[in-house]
Amino acid sequence: MKFETRCVHTGVYKDESYNSATTPIYPTSTFVWDAVDKNRGYDYTRSGNPTRRALEENITSLEGGIDCRCVATGMAAITTALQLFTPGDHIISGDDIYGGTFRLFHNVLSERGLEFTFVKMTDLDAVRAAVRPETKCIWIETPSNPLMNIIDMAAVAEIAKQAGAISIADNTFMSPYFQRPFEFGVDIIVHSMTKYLNGHSDVVGGCVVTRDEQLAERVNYLQNAMGMGCSPFDAWLVLRGIKTLAPRMQAHQRGATALAEMLHEHPAIERVYYPGLPSHPGHELAKKQMTGFGGMLSVDVKGGRAVAERLVTKTELFLLAESLGGTESLIEYPAEMSHASMTPAARLAAGIGENTVRISVGIEHPDDLIADMRQALEA
Repeated sequence: MKFETRCVHTGVYKDESYNSATTPIYPTSTFVWDAVDKNRGYDYTRSGNPTRRALEENITSLEGGIDCRCVATGMAAITTALQLFTPGDHIISGDDIYGGTFRLFHNVLSERGLEFTFVKMTDLDAVRAAVRPETKCIWIETPSNPLMNIIDMAAVAEIAKQAGAISIADNTFMSPYFQRPFEFGVDIIVHSMTKYLNGHSDVVGGCVVTRDEQLAERVNYLQNAMGMGCSPFDAWLVLRGIKTLAPRMQAHQRGATALAEMLHEHPAIERVYYPGLPSHPGHELAKKQMTGFGGMLSVDVKGGRAVAERLVTKTELFLLAESLGGTESLIEYPAEMSHASMTPAARLAAGIGENTVRISVGIEHPDDLIADMRQALEA
Protein backbone atom coordinates (compact mmCIF):
# COMPACT_ATOMS: atom_id res chain seq x y z
CA MET A 1 0.00 0.00 0.00
CA LYS A 2 1.08 3.59 -0.58
CA PHE A 3 2.25 5.73 2.33
CA GLU A 4 -1.00 7.67 2.75
CA THR A 5 -3.01 4.44 2.83
CA ARG A 6 -0.75 2.88 5.44
CA CYS A 7 -1.16 5.99 7.60
CA VAL A 8 -4.91 5.40 7.68
CA HIS A 9 -5.14 1.60 7.84
CA THR A 10 -2.05 0.05 9.49
CA GLY A 11 -2.55 -1.08 13.08
CA VAL A 12 -6.20 -0.09 13.15
CA TYR A 13 -8.43 -3.14 13.01
CA LYS A 14 -8.00 -4.75 16.43
CA ASP A 15 -11.65 -5.11 17.48
CA GLU A 16 -12.70 -8.67 16.70
CA SER A 17 -15.88 -8.37 18.78
CA TYR A 18 -17.56 -5.36 17.18
CA ASN A 19 -15.40 -4.48 14.13
CA SER A 20 -14.74 -0.92 15.25
CA ALA A 21 -13.53 1.28 12.38
CA THR A 22 -11.00 2.91 14.72
CA THR A 23 -8.52 1.32 17.09
CA PRO A 24 -10.05 0.70 20.53
CA ILE A 25 -8.44 2.15 23.63
CA TYR A 26 -7.49 -0.55 26.12
CA PRO A 27 -7.11 1.44 29.38
CA THR A 28 -6.34 -1.63 31.44
CA SER A 29 -3.30 -2.08 33.63
CA THR A 30 -3.46 -5.86 33.65
CA PHE A 31 -4.81 -8.74 31.56
CA VAL A 32 -6.42 -12.01 32.67
CA TRP A 33 -4.45 -15.17 31.92
CA ASP A 34 -6.10 -18.33 30.58
CA ALA A 35 -3.68 -20.45 32.64
CA VAL A 36 -0.44 -19.92 34.56
CA ASP A 37 1.52 -20.57 31.36
CA LYS A 38 -0.85 -19.03 28.80
CA ASN A 39 -2.17 -15.54 28.03
CA ARG A 40 -3.50 -13.83 24.93
CA GLY A 41 -0.38 -11.86 24.10
CA TYR A 42 -0.50 -9.30 26.89
CA ASP A 43 0.01 -9.52 30.65
CA TYR A 44 0.66 -5.98 31.97
CA THR A 45 0.44 -2.63 30.18
CA ARG A 46 3.94 -1.54 31.12
CA SER A 47 5.18 -4.51 29.08
CA GLY A 48 2.70 -4.18 26.24
CA ASN A 49 -0.77 -2.90 25.40
CA PRO A 50 -2.96 -3.55 22.33
CA THR A 51 -3.54 0.14 21.63
CA ARG A 52 0.15 0.97 21.97
CA ARG A 53 1.05 -2.03 19.84
CA ALA A 54 -1.27 -0.80 17.10
CA LEU A 55 0.62 2.50 16.99
CA GLU A 56 3.95 0.68 16.99
CA GLU A 57 2.86 -1.41 14.01
CA ASN A 58 1.81 1.74 12.16
CA ILE A 59 5.09 3.61 12.71
CA THR A 60 7.15 0.51 11.89
CA SER A 61 5.41 0.35 8.54
CA LEU A 62 5.85 4.06 7.78
CA GLU A 63 9.57 4.05 8.58
CA GLY A 64 10.26 0.73 6.89
CA GLY A 65 11.66 -0.96 10.02
CA ILE A 66 10.97 -4.29 11.71
CA ASP A 67 9.83 -2.99 15.09
CA CYS A 68 8.96 0.12 17.06
CA ARG A 69 8.53 0.87 20.75
CA CYS A 70 6.46 3.85 21.84
CA VAL A 71 7.39 5.66 25.03
CA ALA A 72 6.17 8.53 27.18
CA THR A 73 8.00 11.48 25.55
CA GLY A 74 10.52 12.30 22.87
CA MET A 75 13.21 12.58 25.52
CA ALA A 76 12.19 9.15 26.83
CA ALA A 77 12.82 7.80 23.33
CA ILE A 78 16.31 9.32 23.28
CA THR A 79 16.98 8.07 26.81
CA THR A 80 15.87 4.56 25.86
CA ALA A 81 18.12 4.53 22.78
CA LEU A 82 21.12 5.77 24.78
CA GLN A 83 20.66 2.95 27.30
CA LEU A 84 22.10 0.69 24.60
CA PHE A 85 25.52 2.02 25.65
CA THR A 86 27.63 1.52 28.76
CA PRO A 87 30.12 3.68 30.70
CA GLY A 88 33.23 4.34 28.66
CA ASP A 89 31.39 4.24 25.33
CA HIS A 90 31.93 7.25 23.08
CA ILE A 91 29.19 8.96 21.06
CA ILE A 92 29.63 11.55 18.31
CA SER A 93 26.89 14.14 17.89
CA GLY A 94 26.29 17.30 15.94
CA ASP A 95 26.82 20.50 17.91
CA ASP A 96 23.58 22.19 16.79
CA ILE A 97 21.05 19.75 18.18
CA TYR A 98 17.87 20.20 20.20
CA GLY A 99 18.64 21.78 23.57
CA GLY A 100 17.01 18.96 25.53
CA THR A 101 19.14 16.39 23.72
CA PHE A 102 22.27 18.42 24.43
CA ARG A 103 21.31 18.66 28.12
CA LEU A 104 20.79 14.89 28.35
CA PHE A 105 24.12 14.18 26.65
CA HIS A 106 26.25 16.93 28.20
CA ASN A 107 24.81 17.22 31.71
CA VAL A 108 23.25 13.86 32.55
CA LEU A 109 24.70 10.93 30.62
CA SER A 110 28.24 12.28 30.66
CA GLU A 111 28.04 12.16 34.47
CA ARG A 112 27.17 8.48 34.17
CA GLY A 113 30.23 7.52 32.17
CA LEU A 114 29.25 8.04 28.54
CA GLU A 115 31.57 10.28 26.56
CA PHE A 116 30.38 12.73 23.93
CA THR A 117 32.08 14.72 21.19
CA PHE A 118 30.08 17.50 19.50
CA VAL A 119 31.17 18.33 15.95
CA LYS A 120 30.02 20.20 12.85
CA MET A 121 28.39 17.17 11.30
CA THR A 122 28.09 18.80 7.90
CA ASP A 123 31.88 18.41 7.82
CA LEU A 124 32.43 14.70 7.20
CA ASP A 125 36.17 15.05 7.85
CA ALA A 126 35.33 16.38 11.32
CA VAL A 127 33.11 13.36 11.93
CA ARG A 128 35.87 10.96 10.85
CA ALA A 129 38.43 12.77 12.97
CA ALA A 130 36.22 12.40 16.05
CA VAL A 131 36.06 8.60 15.79
CA ARG A 132 37.92 6.76 18.55
CA PRO A 133 38.37 3.07 19.32
CA GLU A 134 35.63 3.34 21.95
CA THR A 135 33.17 5.09 19.60
CA LYS A 136 29.90 3.13 19.67
CA CYS A 137 27.40 5.54 18.14
CA ILE A 138 27.02 8.53 15.84
CA TRP A 139 23.94 10.60 16.62
CA ILE A 140 22.34 12.29 13.60
CA GLU A 141 19.83 15.12 13.74
CA THR A 142 18.85 16.23 10.25
CA PRO A 143 17.65 18.83 9.60
CA SER A 144 19.30 20.12 12.74
CA ASN A 145 17.43 22.10 15.37
CA PRO A 146 17.24 25.08 14.98
CA LEU A 147 19.71 25.87 12.17
CA MET A 148 18.30 23.37 9.66
CA ASN A 149 21.69 21.97 8.68
CA ILE A 150 21.40 18.93 6.41
CA ILE A 151 23.53 15.94 7.38
CA ASP A 152 24.60 13.38 4.77
CA MET A 153 22.96 10.35 6.39
CA ALA A 154 24.43 7.76 4.03
CA ALA A 155 27.97 9.07 4.53
CA VAL A 156 27.67 9.33 8.31
CA ALA A 157 26.05 5.89 8.58
CA GLU A 158 28.96 4.46 6.60
CA ILE A 159 31.49 6.17 8.88
CA ALA A 160 29.72 4.60 11.85
CA LYS A 161 29.69 1.18 10.21
CA GLN A 162 33.41 1.32 9.42
CA ALA A 163 34.06 2.26 13.06
CA GLY A 164 32.04 -0.69 14.33
CA ALA A 165 29.43 1.70 15.71
CA ILE A 166 25.73 2.20 15.07
CA SER A 167 24.00 5.30 13.75
CA ILE A 168 20.86 6.78 15.28
CA ALA A 169 18.81 9.48 13.54
CA ASP A 170 16.28 11.81 15.09
CA ASN A 171 13.65 12.09 12.35
CA THR A 172 11.25 14.36 14.25
CA PHE A 173 11.52 17.40 11.95
CA MET A 174 10.75 15.57 8.70
CA SER A 175 8.56 12.63 9.76
CA PRO A 176 8.66 9.48 7.62
CA TYR A 177 6.55 11.30 5.04
CA PHE A 178 9.49 13.45 3.96
CA GLN A 179 12.48 11.40 5.14
CA ARG A 180 13.21 7.72 5.83
CA PRO A 181 16.68 7.30 7.35
CA PHE A 182 16.69 3.49 7.09
CA GLU A 183 16.96 3.90 3.32
CA PHE A 184 20.35 5.55 3.88
CA GLY A 185 21.82 2.94 6.17
CA VAL A 186 20.85 4.35 9.57
CA ASP A 187 20.39 1.69 12.26
CA ILE A 188 17.84 3.28 14.64
CA ILE A 189 15.30 6.09 14.25
CA VAL A 190 13.81 8.11 17.10
CA HIS A 191 10.90 10.52 17.07
CA SER A 192 9.26 12.93 19.39
CA MET A 193 5.74 11.80 18.50
CA THR A 194 4.57 14.99 20.20
CA LYS A 195 5.43 16.83 17.00
CA TYR A 196 4.42 15.93 13.43
CA LEU A 197 3.36 12.32 14.01
CA ASN A 198 0.64 13.45 16.41
CA GLY A 199 0.35 16.87 14.86
CA HIS A 200 -2.30 18.43 17.11
CA SER A 201 -0.39 19.73 20.17
CA ASP A 202 -2.49 17.62 22.53
CA VAL A 203 -0.21 14.77 23.62
CA VAL A 204 3.45 14.02 24.32
CA GLY A 205 5.15 10.82 23.26
CA GLY A 206 8.20 9.30 21.63
CA CYS A 207 9.26 6.19 19.78
CA VAL A 208 12.32 4.13 18.89
CA VAL A 209 12.24 2.31 15.54
CA THR A 210 14.65 -0.49 14.64
CA ARG A 211 15.54 -2.50 11.54
CA ASP A 212 17.80 -5.12 13.17
CA GLU A 213 16.44 -8.03 15.20
CA GLN A 214 19.08 -7.85 17.91
CA LEU A 215 18.64 -4.11 18.42
CA ALA A 216 14.86 -4.51 18.37
CA GLU A 217 14.99 -7.11 21.13
CA ARG A 218 17.27 -4.94 23.24
CA VAL A 219 15.11 -1.81 22.83
CA ASN A 220 12.02 -3.80 23.75
CA TYR A 221 13.75 -5.09 26.88
CA LEU A 222 14.94 -1.62 27.89
CA GLN A 223 11.54 0.01 27.36
CA ASN A 224 9.89 -2.58 29.58
CA ALA A 225 12.64 -2.69 32.21
CA MET A 226 12.71 1.10 32.62
CA GLY A 227 8.92 1.51 32.46
CA MET A 228 9.07 3.92 29.53
CA GLY A 229 5.92 2.90 27.64
CA CYS A 230 3.37 5.54 26.69
CA SER A 231 -0.20 5.29 27.96
CA PRO A 232 -2.93 3.65 25.86
CA PHE A 233 -4.81 6.94 25.51
CA ASP A 234 -1.69 8.79 24.37
CA ALA A 235 -0.99 6.02 21.85
CA TRP A 236 -4.57 6.31 20.57
CA LEU A 237 -4.22 10.06 20.12
CA VAL A 238 -1.02 9.69 18.10
CA LEU A 239 -2.53 6.93 15.96
CA ARG A 240 -5.46 9.24 15.27
CA GLY A 241 -3.05 12.04 14.34
CA ILE A 242 -1.01 9.89 11.95
CA LYS A 243 -4.09 9.30 9.79
CA THR A 244 -3.71 12.86 8.46
CA LEU A 245 0.10 12.95 8.44
CA ALA A 246 0.47 13.14 4.66
CA PRO A 247 -1.92 16.04 3.94
CA ARG A 248 -0.70 17.88 7.04
CA MET A 249 2.95 17.65 5.95
CA GLN A 250 2.01 18.98 2.54
CA ALA A 251 0.23 21.92 4.14
CA HIS A 252 3.13 22.61 6.53
CA GLN A 253 5.54 22.66 3.60
CA ARG A 254 3.33 24.89 1.49
CA GLY A 255 3.23 27.52 4.22
CA ALA A 256 6.90 27.20 5.16
CA THR A 257 8.05 27.58 1.56
CA ALA A 258 5.97 30.69 1.01
CA LEU A 259 7.06 32.23 4.31
CA ALA A 260 10.73 31.41 3.75
CA GLU A 261 10.67 33.04 0.32
CA MET A 262 9.11 36.19 1.75
CA LEU A 263 11.56 36.37 4.64
CA HIS A 264 14.50 35.76 2.31
CA GLU A 265 13.66 39.04 0.57
CA HIS A 266 12.66 41.04 3.65
CA PRO A 267 15.09 43.84 4.63
CA ALA A 268 14.69 43.14 8.37
CA ILE A 269 15.99 39.57 8.03
CA GLU A 270 19.70 38.81 7.96
CA ARG A 271 19.45 35.11 7.07
CA VAL A 272 16.83 32.43 6.52
CA TYR A 273 17.52 28.78 7.42
CA TYR A 274 15.22 26.65 5.25
CA PRO A 275 16.48 23.76 3.11
CA GLY A 276 13.81 24.42 0.50
CA LEU A 277 15.55 27.64 -0.53
CA PRO A 278 18.12 27.19 -3.33
CA SER A 279 20.41 29.49 -1.31
CA HIS A 280 20.56 26.97 1.56
CA PRO A 281 23.98 25.24 1.56
CA GLY A 282 22.31 21.85 2.06
CA HIS A 283 19.64 22.32 -0.61
CA GLU A 284 21.02 19.81 -3.13
CA LEU A 285 21.69 17.17 -0.47
CA ALA A 286 18.20 17.71 0.92
CA LYS A 287 16.73 17.01 -2.51
CA LYS A 288 18.63 13.70 -2.62
CA GLN A 289 17.66 12.34 0.79
CA MET A 290 14.33 14.02 1.48
CA THR A 291 11.10 14.03 -0.52
CA GLY A 292 10.17 17.47 0.79
CA PHE A 293 11.53 20.30 2.90
CA GLY A 294 9.12 20.33 5.83
CA GLY A 295 7.48 23.01 7.91
CA MET A 296 10.37 24.24 10.08
CA LEU A 297 12.56 27.27 9.48
CA SER A 298 14.67 29.71 11.43
CA VAL A 299 15.82 33.25 10.80
CA ASP A 300 18.49 35.61 12.04
CA VAL A 301 16.93 39.02 12.60
CA LYS A 302 18.85 42.22 11.94
CA GLY A 303 19.30 44.30 15.07
CA GLY A 304 20.25 41.64 17.59
CA ARG A 305 18.49 40.21 20.62
CA ALA A 306 16.21 43.14 21.36
CA VAL A 307 14.67 43.06 17.90
CA ALA A 308 14.36 39.26 17.94
CA GLU A 309 12.57 39.38 21.31
CA ARG A 310 10.18 42.04 20.06
CA LEU A 311 9.42 40.07 16.90
CA VAL A 312 8.30 36.94 18.74
CA THR A 313 5.83 38.97 20.83
CA LYS A 314 4.29 40.91 17.94
CA THR A 315 2.84 38.06 15.89
CA GLU A 316 -0.82 37.14 16.22
CA LEU A 317 -1.19 33.86 14.33
CA PHE A 318 2.26 32.62 15.29
CA LEU A 319 1.92 31.71 18.95
CA LEU A 320 4.89 32.35 21.24
CA ALA A 321 5.47 28.81 22.49
CA GLU A 322 7.92 25.95 22.47
CA SER A 323 7.33 22.69 20.59
CA LEU A 324 6.54 22.32 16.90
CA GLY A 325 4.66 20.27 14.35
CA GLY A 326 1.11 21.16 15.38
CA THR A 327 -1.66 22.51 13.20
CA GLU A 328 -1.11 26.01 14.60
CA SER A 329 1.99 28.06 13.78
CA LEU A 330 4.47 28.69 16.59
CA ILE A 331 7.36 31.09 17.02
CA GLU A 332 10.05 30.96 19.70
CA TYR A 333 13.37 32.39 20.82
CA PRO A 334 15.85 29.48 21.10
CA ALA A 335 18.34 31.21 23.40
CA GLU A 336 15.72 31.46 26.16
CA MET A 337 13.36 28.64 25.21
CA SER A 338 14.12 25.46 23.25
CA HIS A 339 17.90 25.80 23.60
CA ALA A 340 18.18 27.52 26.98
CA SER A 341 19.58 24.28 28.41
CA MET A 342 22.66 24.61 26.21
CA THR A 343 25.54 26.58 27.63
CA PRO A 344 26.11 29.99 26.03
CA ALA A 345 29.45 28.70 24.74
CA ALA A 346 27.79 25.68 23.16
CA ARG A 347 25.16 27.85 21.48
CA LEU A 348 27.87 30.16 20.17
CA ALA A 349 29.90 27.22 18.83
CA ALA A 350 26.83 25.80 17.15
CA GLY A 351 25.98 29.13 15.51
CA ILE A 352 22.75 29.76 17.42
CA GLY A 353 22.82 33.52 17.81
CA GLU A 354 21.16 36.02 20.10
CA ASN A 355 19.20 37.11 17.03
CA THR A 356 17.99 33.63 16.02
CA VAL A 357 14.25 32.94 15.91
CA ARG A 358 12.71 29.50 15.21
CA ILE A 359 9.37 29.11 13.43
CA SER A 360 7.08 26.10 13.16
CA VAL A 361 4.68 26.75 10.31
CA GLY A 362 1.24 25.30 10.85
CA ILE A 363 -1.45 24.46 8.31
CA GLU A 364 -3.06 27.91 8.11
CA HIS A 365 -3.31 29.62 4.72
CA PRO A 366 0.13 30.95 3.65
CA ASP A 367 -1.27 34.36 2.77
CA ASP A 368 -2.48 34.90 6.32
CA LEU A 369 0.81 33.75 7.81
CA ILE A 370 2.80 36.04 5.53
CA ALA A 371 0.57 39.00 6.37
CA ASP A 372 0.98 38.33 10.10
CA MET A 373 4.76 38.05 9.82
CA ARG A 374 4.97 41.24 7.78
CA GLN A 375 3.00 43.23 10.34
CA ALA A 376 5.16 41.84 13.16
CA LEU A 377 8.37 42.79 11.35
CA GLU A 378 7.02 46.26 10.67
CA ALA A 379 6.03 46.61 14.33
